[in-house]
Amino acid sequence: MELLTYTLVLKTDKTVEESGTFLRGFIGNKFKDKTILHHHLEKSCLYKYPLVQYKVIEGNSVIFGLNEGAVALSDIYNQLDELKLGTNIYKITEKRVIENHQNFCFSEKERKYRFISPWIALNEKNFKEYKSIPKKKQILLLHKILIGNILSVAKAFEYVVLSELKVKTKVKPVPVKYKGIPMIGFTGDFKINFELPEFIGLGKGVSQGFGTIKKI
Repeated sequence: MELLTYTLVLKTDKTVEESGTFLRGFIGNKFKDKTILHHHLEKSCLYKYPLVQYKVIEGNSVIFGLNEGAVALSDIYNQLDELKLGTNIYKITEKRVIENHQNFCFSEKERKYRFISPWIALNEKNFKEYKSIPKKKQILLLHKILIGNILSVAKAFEYVVLSELKVKTKVKPVPVKYKGIPMIGFTGDFKINFELPEFIGLGKGVSQGFGTIKKI
C-alpha cells in the first residue's frame, strides 16, 4: 500500500518554543470548519488515527498529512502567514512542502527507524505492568506495544498484515508531559520488517507530535 503524504515545514522569524499541542490548537481554531485538521466535533471528539499531525522539530513547525489529511493541508497552504502559539507570534518566512507517495506495507527486509520525538508507549495499565517486571520483560512488552501501534495504524488504513512482525528496539525512557500529565516516553531506534512513511507518528499523542519517526 502507498499513502499520500504531505509534509509542510513552516520556517519562522524566530525559533518556535511551543510544542505541537499549541500548533494544533492554532490551526484547529483558524480552520474550525475543517474537522480533519483538529478532530473536534461540536460536542465531542473523533477518536481515530489522526490524518493530520502537528510537530515541532528542531525549532520549526511541521504539519504532516496523510491521504485526505494531505489534501486538506494543500488546501490551507496559502492561508498561513503567521502562527500564534501561546503568547508568541511567529511570522512565517518560508514554506517548504514535501509531497510524496510512501510505502506502508510488510517488508521482507528489516527497516530501521528513529524516534525523533518521544514515543508514548505506555498507558496507566501497562505502565504498572512495565514497572513491576524485569528489564528483559520490559523490552518484550515494548516490542509487543510497538507492533500493536503499527497494527492499529494498519487497521485505520484497512491494510491487513498477514505475516508476523518482528521488532528490535534500542530505546531509553524520558520524562514527557501529555495533556498536562507527567508520563514516560521513549527515544531511540527500532528495526522492524515493515515499511513506514517518514514523519508518521506511533503511539499516544501523535496528533500533537509524539512518536514521530525518521528512516535511518
